[in-house]
Amino acid sequence: MSAGAHDPLAGFDATVHAPNRLRVCALLDTAGEAEFGLVQEQLGLSASVLSKHVTVLMDAGYVEQRKAVRDARQRVWLRLTPGGRDAYRGHLAALRAIVGPPDPVFRP
Repeated sequence: MSAGAHDPLAGFDATVHAPNRLRVCALLDTAGEAEFGLVQEQLGLSASVLSKHVTVLMDAGYVEQRKAVRDARQRVWLRLTPGGRDAYRGHLAALRAIVGPPDPVFRP
């Protein structure tokens, strides 16, 4: 078995790590699928900033979009791909490994 198989940091993903991309992944992991405008509203991002981050995630194969007409307007729906879900959850595991368990003595 390779050393990477037991290395919890192996899941660290620089593509997911950027704060806005991490937030997009978190929202989509919970929602399953969400309309672009809803993601924009929930995260408080401009359409152009969200679009740039979604493009990076799509180029990595982590997010896919579906276009559909709703209320006579074209809408874009976003969802994590299975690989995107794995990357996001692996990244969370790596972050937990980095920060370690909470210190029971430390109380802010």
